[in-house]
Amino acid sequence: MTIRNLDALFKPRSIALVGGSRRDGSLGAVLARNLFHGGFEGPILPLHRKHESLEGVLAYPSVEALPLAPDLAIIATPPDSVPQLIADFAARGTRAAVVITAGFGEGGDSGGAGLRQQMLDAARPHLLRIVGPNCLGMMVPGLGINASFSHIAPLAGGLAFVTQSGAMVTAMLDWATPRGIGFSKIVSLGDKADVDFGDLLDYLAMDPETKSILLYVESIDHARKFMSAARIAARNKPVIVIKGGRFAEGAKAAASHTGALAGADAVYDAVFARAGMLRVYSLEELFDAAETLANYAAVSSTRSGDSRLAILTNGGGLGVLATDALIAEGGKLAELAPETIAALDQHLPATWSRGNPVDIIGDAPGSRYKAAMQALLHDPNTDAVLAMHCPVAIADPNEAAEAVIEAQAENEKNHHRPVFAAWVGEQAVGEARRLFTEHHLPHYPTPEQAVRAFMHLERYRHAQSLLMRVPPSVPESAAPDTALVRRLVAAAIGEGREWLNEAEAKQVLAAYGIPALLAEVVATPQEAGEAAARTGGPVALKILSRDITHKSDLGGVALDLEGAEAVEQAAEAMLKRIAKAAPEARLQGFTVQAMCRRPRAEELILGVVNDAQFGPVMLFGQGGTAVEVIKDKALALPPLDPVLAEAMMQQTRVDKLLQGYRDRPPADRQQIAACLIRLSQLIIDVAEITEVDINPLLADSEGVIALDARIRLDAAEAGKPNGAARLAIRPYPKALEQSFTLPGGQRIFLRPLRPDDAEALREGFRRMDPEDVRMRFFAQMREMSPAMAARLTQLDYNREMALAAFPAEGEERGGLGVVRLVADPDNQRAEFAITIRSDAKGRGLGRALMERIMDYAVKRGIGEIWGDVLADNARMLALCDDLGFERGRREDGIVHVRRRLRGALASD
Repeated sequence: MTIRNLDALFKPRSIALVGGSRRDGSLGAVLARNLFHGGFEGPILPLHRKHESLEGVLAYPSVEALPLAPDLAIIATPPDSVPQLIADFAARGTRAAVVITAGFGEGGDSGGAGLRQQMLDAARPHLLRIVGPNCLGMMVPGLGINASFSHIAPLAGGLAFVTQSGAMVTAMLDWATPRGIGFSKIVSLGDKADVDFGDLLDYLAMDPETKSILLYVESIDHARKFMSAARIAARNKPVIVIKGGRFAEGAKAAASHTGALAGADAVYDAVFARAGMLRVYSLEELFDAAETLANYAAVSSTRSGDSRLAILTNGGGLGVLATDALIAEGGKLAELAPETIAALDQHLPATWSRGNPVDIIGDAPGSRYKAAMQALLHDPNTDAVLAMHCPVAIADPNEAAEAVIEAQAENEKNHHRPVFAAWVGEQAVGEARRLFTEHHLPHYPTPEQAVRAFMHLERYRHAQSLLMRVPPSVPESAAPDTALVRRLVAAAIGEGREWLNEAEAKQVLAAYGIPALLAEVVATPQEAGEAAARTGGPVALKILSRDITHKSDLGGVALDLEGAEAVEQAAEAMLKRIAKAAPEARLQGFTVQAMCRRPRAEELILGVVNDAQFGPVMLFGQGGTAVEVIKDKALALPPLDPVLAEAMMQQTRVDKLLQGYRDRPPADRQQIAACLIRLSQLIIDVAEITEVDINPLLADSEGVIALDARIRLDAAEAGKPNGAARLAIRPYPKALEQSFTLPGGQRIFLRPLRPDDAEALREGFRRMDPEDVRMRFFAQMREMSPAMAARLTQLDYNREMALAAFPAEGEERGGLGVVRLVADPDNQRAEFAITIRSDAKGRGLGRALMERIMDYAVKRGIGEIWGDVLADNARMLALCDDLGFERGRREDGIVHVRRRLRGALASD
């Protein structure tokens, strides 16, 4: 379940309370006082076996005795009573419950876990939703609902806060209330027995009262559901997350470099970034980011490239601190245009800094602040401005603040550039800060906090750009030899092996188009010498053992060996070293491979590790023997495309080396990105592959080549058709590709839309008649914007599908038509839409597309599809009639059509 019946949680018409108390100081007394005195206008129905009333309201002895079925039940009774209460409320028609009580299996208690399951079993037949157990409760300030035992009542506002920890609610309210920060919804999830982060993100994404969403997360269940909901929410409004328990996972011995580098917290970084969220690390930062994004998220999302900050100050020291903070955070200082400097010369003293930071001298009055602000806000090289003030005896901080506010008001009409303020001090600047708050201008007590706020905007913009990426259309590469990989994997699993040997691992890479220096496997030192003679030239000799993870650590690698005799001697010596260092290791022999002479190449690491929550995670970074010391890495969730692969590379320090320096030309970045994408595809295709380590992958201007590789297998996955079900993000469903023939004989190739189809979609739009555009989009549109094309091609294949038709023969820009299906979060109903290019109409393509999207809906287990059709679109209405749709309500010239379906949910 996802959002079903959550309306009863957030918009109840009536509330029942079980567990209220008259005993001062008790949880039940606080809960009752908060609920009855919160301002809720509907009936509140207390249940109590001993008291006739609670908070002056008549109490009822049982659920059956209630005069009506409450929408929402608040329960704070002993745990063994809860399953029956849930059953009783569900039978009465209650649709949601908040279970405050603890004792449902925390700490591994089996008895409590049994009660938890009984509670869920009682709720499920009636679709009653449960928040908790073991939670502080929930609040909807706009409706006067305070169903919690918090000691502070929240103000109403536009922030939604969803937290796994009840203590975070009280801490946040204690911080927010004095600052006038209000909330639309506050939910303490507790143990997340039913309602979880994914459910609430789905609901809040479409909640008009919620402008921004704040999350406190300790763990995430149901990774794919969470990712779908998070990406939808982040497309609609800012989502800011703070992760607790960052270092709870202690360091464990890892079987590969990738496993050692991909810590749990780093995986969460990758998850939040891929979802388009902004991650922060403290409560203070959480609210700072919420204020910044509330004011400037929409402005920031329209920019491309790095934003450049101009700094305005009346004290040189503040400017230095702000600049240091900006550079340390990876930000960019704006280089002022000559015309901006000329404009500043006209209004500033001769002693001003004549550069950025713009030091307007300590005695600056408001008029000087305003003139400088106006010049900076008009500067073509400036994307945001930070105005700062240090209290001095000869300047009025309030006058300076008013000048900045006036300049910002003019800016909002013309340039819409973000403005931040840092009025440093305490007593002297209190009124100035109040003015900034009143005029919704983000302000901070220190230069460092203000710069951090600017960087929040930058990080958010970057995350949003990846969420709405439009990757380039690249030629199809040769199909991988998946059959060969599956044979190698099956043979190893059949032998009871957990790891492929080096030679097998390199065969797998080569089968997927990742260049690898292939190795020959031999059993004895003599055979190693013979292999070296066949290879010719210097060779690398490596020990082969399923028990040795890092060969070089034990002396299991010898390089630059010349001739059979030298190799044989090195192999004998290697056996002695290994026998001494790892006497229990089982040895299978050696691998021999030619030495690779690429002196100007950088050593990289590419890898995959399986995360317990989110499945396969990709890794990229600087490789070599010191990889775990350097720890220069980036993680990302698969599947990858060229934009995501490039973003991974840009997160690392080694990326600067790959761009070339001194006499070293740039490395072939496209080949590196291609290797990441192909590795991503490998783990999608082959379920048994659970870990991959390519270290080093040499990269230079000539291309890339893998010198060493390890691949780990999971026998439990054997026999599964592919590994896509493990992924937190459903990959491109290649199985839906098909060809068919229209009644007139034209062959059609049908496939799901991809992000790189954005330009093809725009081309197809250009070839539609204005009337056809109106029929499809219910409005006149001359052009499909790049942003709209991006949104229509950025599909979450777990929730939506768009099948595009192309001519099967010949090349033609743009598709012939697209049929789209968007399911609700519960996968119960889905809305369809269809577009046929004007010059492709009349061939039967519309019927063919509708039939295929209906077949898809049945396989996905969707119960009903529906759509809105303009009343004068006779052709589409006739097609819907033929396909068995029922015509429903008709309003404002639109006819609502629907058709019921039946099917079984596909596994992936």
